[in-house]
Amino acid sequence: MKKTVVCFILIWTCILSHCTKQPAFDETSIRKDILAVMDAQVKGWNAAEVEGYMAGYLKSDSVRFVSGGTANYGWHRILERYKKRYPDAETMGILSFTDISVTVLSNSAAVVFGRYTQERKNDRLTGLFTLLFRRTDNGWRIVHDHTSTEP
Repeated sequence: MKKTVVCFILIWTCILSHCTKQPAFDETSIRKDILAVMDAQVKGWNAAEVEGYMAGYLKSDSVRFVSGGTANYGWHRILERYKKRYPDAETMGILSFTDISVTVLSNSAAVVFGRYTQERKNDRLTGLFTLLFRRTDNGWRIVHDHTSTEP
């Protein structure tokens, strides 16, 4: 009887430790992939190619962009918002991201926090952003963007 109880406890412990074990993932590789997406966005923006910038977002109706107290849903709607607000290279200016912190949550999710700066001919915009990235069939893409602009 004692052997049966000990055996049962050992088997149960092995089952529990296996079930609660998190899958291993390569945080360094994930961070590198996400930063590459953001670098491509900066290049697209600075080339005055809004579509190039938008390639970093999941092309879906569920993608969300929040700024100025307004939530916009859908890749196409967000694209049109950017095109209307930034119709040419002068209004787009030169974009940069700094103070970037990538927190890898799992093999398929990460949160990025940072600062953006937009240098334009007559002004300079800056603010903070929080992005939720998800791994998709097309690589890492932004599914939620919350951006604030400093007054």
